[in-house]
Amino acid sequence: MLVLVFGALFLAATAPAGAGFDEGVAAYKRGDDAIAYREFLPLAQQGHAEAQNYLGFMYDIGQGVAQDSAEAAKWYRLAADQGHAAARNNLGLMYDIGRGVAQDSAEAVKWYRLAADQKHEGARNNL
Repeated sequence: MLVLVFGALFLAATAPAGAGFDEGVAAYKRGDDAIAYREFLPLAQQGHAEAQNYLGFMYDIGQGVAQDSAEAAKWYRLAADQGHAAARNNLGLMYDIGRGVAQDSAEAVKWYRLAADQKHEGARNNL
């Protein structure tokens, strides 16, 4: 059984604050998606892994942006490649169910294992 852990574990992850990041998180938590997106996008483009994961999630579920699984997978991969555990789990889920990427169980397991090695409980369950 796949464990969807986007919400709680996603928000619980910590990252160094950057210009606008704290404002983006605050806007996200109060449901002001337009401001959250505005704050996260430039940071994500500059390589901020936590902002990339937030954008991936927003595109994944269509929160404040048009739902776009391929765009979600792109942002998750950028964060996952930097070692972001939740993004690794989220990317594994995308491969597991073939959303935004071609379904590939071996690739899903790869990303789940990387996240599980970082003690990400959702990834451990998904394995």
